[in-house]
Parts: sequence; structure tokens; C-alpha cells
Amino acid sequence: MAEMLTKSRARNIFYGGSLFFVVVFIALAVHSHYHIVNTSTAGAPLTEAVAHGKSVWERHSCINCHTLHGEGAYFAPELGNVMTRWGVQDDPEGAFEVLDAWIEAQPSGIEGRRQMPHFELTEEDKRGLAEFLRWADQTNLQGWPPNDAG
Repeated sequence: MAEMLTKSRARNIFYGGSLFFVVVFIALAVHSHYHIVNTSTAGAPLTEAVAHGKSVWERHSCINCHTLHGEGAYFAPELGNVMTRWGVQDDPEGAFEVLDAWIEAQPSGIEGRRQMPHFELTEEDKRGLAEFLRWADQTNLQGWPPNDAG
């Protein structure tokens, strides 16, 4: 014969279940915190120049045309690894010089090609943007995006 669920048993099940899930939540929060603190994806320190470059990136809405690690628009090239593609990842001055020359040459005027507008950036803005892109280039993407090309 089945016993009836009394008020006190129902209350004990509620409190016991609640306590169980609070403990699970705390354990998952501690695990997540440990993982975030000990497995940073940043490959380079976040400097003032990098922060300034990110503000330039945001102020001029570069993400409206470019992608950065797959986020953004697909109108213009991906810039998450542009410094490696240009061969200046480990050369801050070279990164600035190449980026400066590229920005000053825009728009290219080549007929039938997508054009980047000319932005009036200060030298400090261009140096910051170069540092931001170098910083982004060193980010550990943990295998993302997956390469299905095999």
C-alpha cells in the first residue's frame, strides 16, 4: 500500500532538492571561474595601446565591413590574423607601417573592386589599431573555427 505524501515530506523533498541544486550551481560556478582564470585565450597583454586601438575599431565601426575571428560582416577581409598574413605579427613598428600605408592608400580606386573609405586617423589611432590587430592575432582561438577542408 502506497503511503501518502504528507506536508512535512513534501517540504523535505522541496528543501532537499533545492539544496542539491544550489550545491550543483556553486560547484559549476567554481569550476567555470577556475577554467576562465587558468585558461585565458589572450596571447598578449592588454595594454593601453590595444585598448585605444579597440576604441578606434569601435568608433569607426570597422566590424560593419570586416570580421574579427568570424564576428562581423563579410563584405571585407577577416582581420583576426591580418598581421600574420602581412608577416608583421612580431614587429610593432612594421605592423604600424604596413597598416598606415594601407589606410592612406584607401580608397584604392580600382574599378569593380570593393572600396574601403579613407578614414582621417591620427598616427596615435593607427598605432593603436595596429596594436589591437596584433593583439587579436595572438588570441588563442582554441581550434575555432573548425576546418572542414580535411
